[in-house]
Amino acid sequence: MTDDAPDPRRPVLLRGGSVVGADDVVRADVLVEGDRISDVGPGLAVPADAVVIDCGERLVLPGFVDAHSHAGSLVFEPRVQLALLRQGVTTIITGQDGVGPAPGGGAYADTYFAAIDGPHPRHDGTGIGGLLATYDDTTPLNVAVLVPAGTVRHAVRGDEPGPAAPHERRAMRTMVRDGLDAGAVGLATGLDYVPGLYADTAELIALCVEVADADALYVSHMRGGYEGNARAGLDEIAEIVRATGVRAHVSHLHAPVDLAVGALDALARSGAPMTFDAYPYSRGCTILSMLLLPAELARPGTPDLARAVSDPAGRAHVRGRVLDRVLARADLGTGWADQVMLSHVPAPEFHALQGRTLAEAAELTGSDPLDLALDVLVDSALQVTAVMRVPRPRTADELTPLFRLPGHMAGSDGIFVGTHPHPRAYGTFARTLQEYTLPGRLSWPETTQHLSATAVERHRLGARGVVVPGAVADLVVVDPARVAARSTYAHPMRLAEGIDDVLVAGVPVLADGALTHATPGRGLRRER
Repeated sequence: MTDDAPDPRRPVLLRGGSVVGADDVVRADVLVEGDRISDVGPGLAVPADAVVIDCGERLVLPGFVDAHSHAGSLVFEPRVQLALLRQGVTTIITGQDGVGPAPGGGAYADTYFAAIDGPHPRHDGTGIGGLLATYDDTTPLNVAVLVPAGTVRHAVRGDEPGPAAPHERRAMRTMVRDGLDAGAVGLATGLDYVPGLYADTAELIALCVEVADADALYVSHMRGGYEGNARAGLDEIAEIVRATGVRAHVSHLHAPVDLAVGALDALARSGAPMTFDAYPYSRGCTILSMLLLPAELARPGTPDLARAVSDPAGRAHVRGRVLDRVLARADLGTGWADQVMLSHVPAPEFHALQGRTLAEAAELTGSDPLDLALDVLVDSALQVTAVMRVPRPRTADELTPLFRLPGHMAGSDGIFVGTHPHPRAYGTFARTLQEYTLPGRLSWPETTQHLSATAVERHRLGARGVVVPGAVADLVVVDPARVAARSTYAHPMRLAEGIDDVLVAGVPVLADGALTHATPGRGLRRER
């Protein structure tokens, strides 16, 4: 805590607002003493030394949980803290897509996901327990960690394709078990990324035995893409659930709404219920290498692509394979160069192309879009992210049936690396409040379930997600008349509005819309 940070020993009284509970919204004060809510009710007495926050016509809600975050290495930066807290996020779940700095020294994640996660500045290679410790009293937000299955596989088998041998599976199971014992909230897979895409279902079942035994959560970026292919990925997760009894969760679910709702309902009736996270944007974002390149040319930290395109014949061969890949994607197709916008490009000679589609960038540089993409990837050592448009964005009315499902929770999939990120990093939670907390969509009590309570319960985060005496005082004060996302695809780093006061563990971390510089956040260990 810095010298100008709030004194965590002082009580805090949230006075005169309306408390959003599990079933209703009632006018009440909230008294916080230490890190817990001590009383909720009208007209509470003000302790002599209390910090008083006048809430007026604002609402008091439990702090929001970002169920799919890529801020675990950047949460120490004030700009990232402010972006999250201005949306009401008090806890993030990291280790997503099967990639993270622990277990191991972090070299794989720092190389492969540098354009998504950024390098962790404090991790010393001591495992999940050491990683969690880096967040204790060093940040205003709480951070929970998933064991990243891709990192585990890389540590045991490198980038080699093919199934793991029995002794390799045993080694991976040990690493997963150790991570869960250290407090990880579950296991995350990224089955479109290297080397996660090489893990077969049998390998995933073996790892999920450990997850089920720990009553932790299996979180999956599904295999083979989403959209129209989502059913195949859901079916694979269902097979794992039936084989192990593991609790399962789908990362960033985006698919035709009827397909997704129907499939999830059918799986629940068959004994394989799943939760999922989703964000209120139609476009996606990922590393360009995963989108365009065959797996053997997208290995982290290797010059494979540079060698493959170093002569005309090799470049022609790679061009053909890339074109086959993009034309086979229902969300890209023949207009793929117009659908892919360069988000983060570290190569200095291509900085000016950030925020432009590949078609626009090719016209600007007098290049062919495919050749330009290959040059950008080679000169940036594959560390390029891209935002992908879809042919027809889904409206909030269309997405409402998906967002109303009881298994839904909010996950931003937010990326804070670069100068032109996807606006979901700065706007997911505010936009959900703005567009979905409306009559006929979500009530305010339902919103607390989707943005907080469901994620708390599924990830076993303890006494959070409710505004009741005894709960940890992670609290958000929302002005329902003002709350709005201001980030756009053209201006993706504009801060959200309407959330100006946030408490974590009873300490004000956002006051009047500004950071207080208090750091009461913790690395949250799974509570059994």
